[in-house]
Amino acid sequence: MRVMILDDDPWISDLLKQLVLSIRSFAQVDCFTDVASALAAWQPGIYQLVLADWNLPDAPGVVLLQRIREKDQDTPLIIVTGRADRDSVLTVKSLRISAFFTKPFQIPRLVQCLEALLPFDDPPRASTINTEDLISYLSGLSAGELDLPLLASVKEKIQLGYGGAILDLRELANEWQYDPALCAHLIAAANSTAYLGLGQPCKSLSAALARLGGLTSVNLAMSQALRQTTTQPNAMLMACIQAHLDDAERLAERVVRLAHLCGLDSAPLQTAALLHRMGELCVLYQAQKWESQGNSASEVTLSHSVRDFAAPFAVRLKAHWGLPMILRELIGAIYALPTMQVRREQVVMRLAAAMGNGEPEADIERLQRLAGLT
Repeated sequence: MRVMILDDDPWISDLLKQLVLSIRSFAQVDCFTDVASALAAWQPGIYQLVLADWNLPDAPGVVLLQRIREKDQDTPLIIVTGRADRDSVLTVKSLRISAFFTKPFQIPRLVQCLEALLPFDDPPRASTINTEDLISYLSGLSAGELDLPLLASVKEKIQLGYGGAILDLRELANEWQYDPALCAHLIAAANSTAYLGLGQPCKSLSAALARLGGLTSVNLAMSQALRQTTTQPNAMLMACIQAHLDDAERLAERVVRLAHLCGLDSAPLQTAALLHRMGELCVLYQAQKWESQGNSASEVTLSHSVRDFAAPFAVRLKAHWGLPMILRELIGAIYALPTMQVRREQVVMRLAAAMGNGEPEADIERLQRLAGLT
């Protein structure tokens, strides 16, 4: 079975893909960002379902649907768009559209629609065992394949859904504030071309939630949770992941206290502290995915993998997610202050790390003076 998705918002496109795969795990899902490439790929009988946005960079998505209906009257067509006016609905009425969803949409309604329209006739593809060793596997990963593990408790609640309830942004911020994966993804989404607009870059989870809105934030969180449904860590990996998560949370709490003492905005500092172990968490999550394919690695191999890949993975993730430079600088300050033009926020990050690391008292006192805390 093949499904076509046409949407220039990569976050929504990935959500739609994950929803399809959650219902038909064996489906092949092809995503396109413009009408021209989708038209070039379309052939009658190849795709069993099409989901299309309306506003695309080169032409309206309706153009694709019109071309499909010229030769194919049976393939289900679904529109997922930000348009909600009556004229738009009437425009596509003659195309025998199966469903019309307005962004941001309620996931349960869309899932119900997909379950009714997706066929059952394709058998699942046989799973394959990865024969690469862990180091080779990690070496071959692209930036787009890198990710961080969701907190188990957060993932479970997201998968249960929020039942269409009114979503309070403060409650979401409280529930998700110590989850590095969600913080990073939602900040990245809020700062992407799909959502940034003319605003300033978001530097914290609360700012990202405010820009995206409750329903879109939950939808994007669901996309991430769906990608991780089949990945379950063993005891050793779970312990390693938890150790890094605990370290990040402790540093975040320490940074917030120091920021308040200094009269600084604590939100970006908390975010930077939460993300400072992203490289290690990324390596462990990729090892978790590798092991879920039927492989296993020794504790020594895992330790060497973290040592060799944590730093480069962190660099690639920051670039791929487009993390604001201020967050990158704050993360860097945890390990060392810049030689020139040191900002007070950076000193606070270095001070918090020094206190947590048990560094010499003389160094801590010097940092306290630089932070203005003496």
